[in-house]
Order: sequence, then C-alpha cells, then structure tokens
Amino acid sequence: MVEDLRLDSLEGVGPVTTRKLSDAGVHNVMDLIVRGPVEIAEITGMEKDTAEKIVNKARQHLVDGGLIAKHFTSASEIYKHRQSIGKITTGTNCLDTLFDGGLETQALTEVYGEFGCGKTQFAHTMSVMVQKTKEEGGLEGSVLYIDTENTFRPERIVSIAQAHEMDPEKVLDNIIVARAYNSAHQVLILEEAGPIIEENNVKLIVADSAVGLFRSEYLGRGTLSTRQQKLNHFVHLLSRIAETYNCAAIATNQVMASPDVFFGDPTRPIGGNVVAHTSTYRIYFKKSGKKRIARMVDSPHHPEEEVIFALGEAGVIDPEEAEKKTKKTTKKATTKKAKEPEVEAKVETPEESTETPEVDATAETPEVETAPDVETVEAPPVDAEADDSEPVEE
Repeated sequence: MVEDLRLDSLEGVGPVTTRKLSDAGVHNVMDLIVRGPVEIAEITGMEKDTAEKIVNKARQHLVDGGLIAKHFTSASEIYKHRQSIGKITTGTNCLDTLFDGGLETQALTEVYGEFGCGKTQFAHTMSVMVQKTKEEGGLEGSVLYIDTENTFRPERIVSIAQAHEMDPEKVLDNIIVARAYNSAHQVLILEEAGPIIEENNVKLIVADSAVGLFRSEYLGRGTLSTRQQKLNHFVHLLSRIAETYNCAAIATNQVMASPDVFFGDPTRPIGGNVVAHTSTYRIYFKKSGKKRIARMVDSPHHPEEEVIFALGEAGVIDPEEAEKKTKKTTKKATTKKAKEPEVEAKVETPEESTETPEVDATAETPEVETAPDVETVEAPPVDAEADDSEPVEE
C-alpha cells in the first residue's frame, strides 16, 4: 500500500517534480490531496494549472484504490460507509451517550472551555483509550500529540493506563509528542505529519491547544485578518488529515469573556467563525463544583444535550464512580476516629444532665407563680367597693 502511494506512481510526475514536492514537505499521494493545488503551487513554484492536474490525478488514484469516496455516490452507500466508521470510547457512559458511542474518526472534534474544566484531561484519557482493542472500544492505534502549551504529562498517562489495567510502558511508546514553540512551527508539524501517521498507525491527533500560539503572537486588531487566515489554514489542514488518513482529531480551544453579554453565560471560544465552521463537532466543557458539564454545541446529527462527568485517577470518569470513591474515603476516616469521641461523650453527658434541671427548677417556679396571685388578690377589693356604693345611693 505504501508503494501505491508514492509520488512516482502518478502519471506525468517525474523525478524533478518528485524532488520539488518532497523538498516542500509533500511525500506521498495523500499529502497532495491534503495540501490542495493552491498551496502546492505556492510552496513548489509551479503553475496552478499543473498543480491542479497533479492533484486531480492523485485524487483519481485514491478513488481507484478505494481509499476515498467516489465523485458521485448514493446516500445509501454513504450510510453504509458511516456504519463502518471507527469510534473511540471515552471510558464513561455519560460522554459516550453524548458522542453517540464514542469519538468518531474522519472528523474534527473541538473542545473548548475555561481553565481547569478538563480539556487536557480529556485529551490524555483519549490518548490511552485509542490504544485499546476494538472489542474494548479502541482502535489499536497510536497517537500524535501536538503540545503547544507544555501541558502534556507522561505521569498522567501512566496513572490513567494503570487505572484501566494497561501496560504504562507500551502506552507511552505509542504516543508521539511534538512540542510546538510558535504558530509557524505548529503548522509545520502538521504539514510533516503524513509519513509519521503511516509508519506508526496513528489513529488520533491531538492539538492542545490549537489557538493558543496564534492568540499570543498576533496581538491587536491590525493583525486579526492575518491571524485568522493562518488559523484557518491550520484547522482545515487538521480536518483534511483526519478525513484522508481515517483518524480522529481533537482540538482544544481557549475561551474569552464577551463584554456585551449581560444575561447568560458570557464565555465565547477563540477563533471566531473560522474555527466554528471547520470543526465537525463542538463540545463545551464548564465547571460545576467538583463535577464537570459537557454540552454538545454543534453537530451534524447529534442532539443538543448536556451530561455531567467528573475527573479522577482514570481521567474522565462517571459522576457515580466519583461519589463511590468519596464515600469509601469518608468511611475509612470515620472508622479510625470513631472510638475517641465516644469515650469523651459518655463522660461529659451525666455532668450536663445533672446541672441543668436544678437551675431550671429554681429559676422558674417562685417568680412566675407569685405574679398572678398578686393580681387576683387586688382585683376583688375594687369590685367590692363598687358594689357597696350602689345601695348607699338608693
């Protein structure tokens, strides 16, 4: 299959053109489709007409090989193809119901939310779950993790793998981490990812975060158009790679507070409509105490609903599991400290019970009962004087 995807296999592509394409970062036939004729003409210096011919030949070559869909297909064929698309389980019942079975391949899933809402934890969890067997809900593939904020932690991968009873060393070996230091480097990593995806059987691409470097480098309204163009190129490239190479893609996104919102949630994702239109599925994570809420914001076929999940040693977990663990820890803490307060309570209770009734009896009985007796004694002499005066007047 690798020999069929070589650039030499295309008609009209000689050694000179192959060298130009390889020097520009285009190594196989799939890279021609991912980059597109306009970009290939810019990076190689060839004319647009020749670039379009080469890309059309590459697309026809993949159609004949059955790697991509035909030009015109019926809806029933697309439906059958959709049934065979791979899904990666999240390891939780709540998020699996939100994703309708798991994270889909050939699609870009965007997860945005404020800091501490669980975006990176979700990416770490999916990096472990994709390595499981297909019977267990995985795809038996490796991971390409593009780290832009230096938030990847192998220790977290080890704890998640141990919680799912997997070998931590094998799990770490199947994760390829690429540290991006600027936005241009971030785009270059994705452009050079074609051979790595084929050689290592990559089934999941993670960009954490996809917009952070663009946001920090392009400041002010004067650079907004340039930032959006380059960000648009990166997000579309990520989406086309996921669709062409049949793998899942996750892009975490930062948020901002919209000042013109007076009622409701002012949180808005970064990137504007460029990122919103490109992502296939858009998920919103937000904090709710110790628990987290995931809401399906945009999807072609999923309903807009919310689910509650939590974070634990196994990464993303169901809230029921988190409650069970808290109950177990509280029971252990109470059993250890239960004997000491019981002894103190037995000693203190008789002293308090003996002192209180004596004070109440002496304080209440004499003062309250004497007051009404005085009033009843004073009332009758007034009535008697009034009765005596009436017969005297007669």
